[in-house]
Order: sequence, then structure tokens, then C-alpha cells
Amino acid sequence: MTAREDMLAGRDYLADDPELVEMARRGRRLNDAFNEAATYAEGAQVLAELLGSVGADVHLRRPLHVDYGAHLHVGARTFANFGLVALDCAEIRVGEDVQIGPNVQLLTATHPLDAERRRAKWESALPVTVGDNVWLGGGVIVCPGVTIGADSVVGAGSVVTKDLPPGVLALGNPARIVRNL
Repeated sequence: MTAREDMLAGRDYLADDPELVEMARRGRRLNDAFNEAATYAEGAQVLAELLGSVGADVHLRRPLHVDYGAHLHVGARTFANFGLVALDCAEIRVGEDVQIGPNVQLLTATHPLDAERRRAKWESALPVTVGDNVWLGGGVIVCPGVTIGADSVVGAGSVVTKDLPPGVLALGNPARIVRNL
């Protein structure tokens, strides 16, 4: 198994593995090129190379911050406001017609609770999925391993630590369902 295969499978890996370091270097180079693109068209070309997949009519406002980029998949007609952080150590799948507020964080990386393993720089990652037609308010944090069901809304500043079913409004830290939509 390669370090990338371990990382994507949710197994422990060392982030300073040479394969992952090279992937991260590529991601940073393309991420910087996207953030510095002179035109929207130039930025869209860079996104097509940076991301694992990107649908039609996607608009990601700069700055964007990714670990690798290659594990981030964004569906058609999705909009993300300024400052999206997508730490894509595992796959992040964002559906179609998703609205993402400013300074949202989609986090996949986790670290061991055991101090010795943390000191040794071990980590793992769990995928994040955001369903179609979801709205994530400004400053939302989606934690590793979470799936947010289609047509749901997560209020500004919420921290989503557990899966949310389709068609709900969730608020708070940790995010709790307050009603069906």
C-alpha cells in the first residue's frame, strides 16, 4: 500500500511521506495559481487541473485553501464565498447547487488521541460529503467523516460533528437539528 492509498482508505499515515509531500507541493502550487489568477477564466482552468473534479458553472471565490486539491470534488452550479478551507486528506464530495458561506471549513484530517502517536506525526482522515442543494452558512465547520444530506441548511458558525439527514435545519456547536425543512 502507498501512503496515499492508506490516507484515502482512512488508515493511519505519515503526512511527511515523500509521496504525500510531492502531492501537497503540487496542490499548493496550483492553489496559489488559482488564488492569483488574473481572470475568472484563468482561475477556472486552474481549478480543472487542481480539483479531483469540478462541475459546470462552479464559482469558488478566492482565497481557496486545500491540502491536495485532487481529493476535492465539486458539483455543478456550486458557489463558495471567500475563504473556503477544504483539507482534503480524504475525499470531499460537494454536491450540485450547494451554497457555501465565507470562511467555511471542510475538514477530513484527524489525529490520534494517544500523545506518543501524535508526537510521531501519525494521522488519519475520514471523508466529508455535502449533498445537493445544501446551504452552509458563514463560518461553518464540517468535521471528519460527516455527511450532510441533500436540501439541508447549516446555520452560520455551526460545528457539524455528526451526520445530518436530508432536509433539515441544524444550528449550534455541536450542530443540532432544530426542524425539518
